[in-house]
Amino acid sequence: MNSAQPSFRFLVAESETPEARKARRDSVGRSSGETYLDILRKLAPGAACDRIQPADTNAALPPGTSLTGYDAVFLTGSPLHLYEETPETRRTVDFMRAVFAAGTPAFGSCAGLQVATVAAGGSVRPNARSPEAGFARRITPTEAGRTHPLLAGRPASYDAPAIHTDEVEALPPGATLLAGNRVTAVQAAEIRFEGGVFWGVQYHPEIGLDEVAGALRRQSGTLVEAGLARGDEDVEAFAGQIDAMHREPGRRDLAWRLGLDEQVTDERLRLAEMRNFIEALARLGREGLLAVGK
Repeated sequence: MNSAQPSFRFLVAESETPEARKARRDSVGRSSGETYLDILRKLAPGAACDRIQPADTNAALPPGTSLTGYDAVFLTGSPLHLYEETPETRRTVDFMRAVFAAGTPAFGSCAGLQVATVAAGGSVRPNARSPEAGFARRITPTEAGRTHPLLAGRPASYDAPAIHTDEVEALPPGATLLAGNRVTAVQAAEIRFEGGVFWGVQYHPEIGLDEVAGALRRQSGTLVEAGLARGDEDVEAFAGQIDAMHREPGRRDLAWRLGLDEQVTDERLRLAEMRNFIEALARLGREGLLAVGK
């Protein structure tokens, strides 16, 4: 982004519960919403950014604002299970339905994609194959994805930070599958519903390698139970290498051991989908973005 491009007003919707926000801050020093805010300020300097926690009781927009007053809404990751009927999931899905109804373009990662899916009539389930822990490997764009602006600049196959135990089971009617891999069929999608549009990914372009390592440590027991590690010490050894890669992203030996290339280790390339969404919004405007692909 540069100074010639418009100044945006963005809303970050952070669906972590208060307990999950605390655990993430204790682990990596910031909540998922705070990570999004940091990245948005890098990608769109000068953007005015507000935050809401739609899963929380009595969550509300800042005084004097409305969803139609934002240029875009960003949905973060979250430990919510969208197939469970709880007050938190109901509030979060209702919020996303309101975003669609307002016609405000939205972007989301991981649980953000799952929230948009359920809000528009699709379904989510526990991962059918295995948790994706650390990185989603060999993500491949579909024919539609190869020409969709969300994935502009991504190669024919790429890896991305990812850690999730749930996945999209069925996209809602009218959605467009943009990418998948061997483990998770829906890795990227465009969803249209009630006049709104959502671009989203199952992986986490927004998180740094330190946050990948923190997520692995927080979910160590789950990874051992799934058979991805023999014990907490295996998880710690893997997380330690990822932490070291974060501190020294140019280390070829660590990249080789972890099987990573610049699509993950280079922050600019890793952020492709968020940058593409914002640049499309700047280039086309809100109405133009809503018309893409129609």
